[in-house]
Amino acid sequence: MSNRNSQANKAAARERLRAERERQAKKDKTRKQVVVAVSVVAALAVVGGISYGVMQLNKPDAWEAAADAKNVTAPKNTSGKDGTTVVVGKPSAKKTLELYEDSRCPVCATFEQGVGETVSKDVEAGKYRVQYIGATFIDNTDNGEGSKNALSALGAALDVSPEAFLEYKAALYSAEFHPEESDDKFAKDSYLIEVANSVDALKGNKDFQKNVEDGTYDAWAMKMSKTFDNSGVQGTPTLKMDDKKITAEGSENAPMTADEFTKAIDKALKA
Repeated sequence: MSNRNSQANKAAARERLRAERERQAKKDKTRKQVVVAVSVVAALAVVGGISYGVMQLNKPDAWEAAADAKNVTAPKNTSGKDGTTVVVGKPSAKKTLELYEDSRCPVCATFEQGVGETVSKDVEAGKYRVQYIGATFIDNTDNGEGSKNALSALGAALDVSPEAFLEYKAALYSAEFHPEESDDKFAKDSYLIEVANSVDALKGNKDFQKNVEDGTYDAWAMKMSKTFDNSGVQGTPTLKMDDKKITAEGSENAPMTADEFTKAIDKALKA
């Protein structure tokens, strides 16, 4: 082999090595560009995800939207602004018993189970009328929805008739259906409909069921809840007549038995 051929071979080898290095450098540059681009996209995705998450957190939920609603669909058998005046009984009755309750309230359940039947008989007899003011404050203690949802369902029952409303309210507070305060069962439409099926006027009632599932009276329920909040009443159950609290004798609490209630209500009626 001549020196010239040997030098030519060395030069060719060096050229191949140089070309290979250039190709590798281009590959490395391309790879870095891809990595940077992917990182940028990922970073943007994270930022976008955070922004979306923040937007979702700041977005009002269905109940907040209902509370802010300008147009309120009120049930039949109501009156006053946004239909928040709910009075059941004979127009000829001279006095009105104001009844403040929260559907999840366990003491309200005790009251209804002990006194509810007496109230219904008195109203039917025309002894007095009942004005119902629904509260939802128990939901605030555990971020629940049952008080609000049950109040909306009571609106759906009231839309059927005042009698259906009273019977449904009694069923919600009954020993059979009323849950523990910590159990937010009333948040489920299916459970509210199950309870309603124990009431003749609501059993299998498609209009009632649709109104519950569609939340037709959600905004009305929130306006009613606001009425309670603005009333100055601090707890439930609270009974008032002629703007005076009705309590069991020797107590600051509502009467929990039929006898206690009758004594207290008769005294209030004579005042």
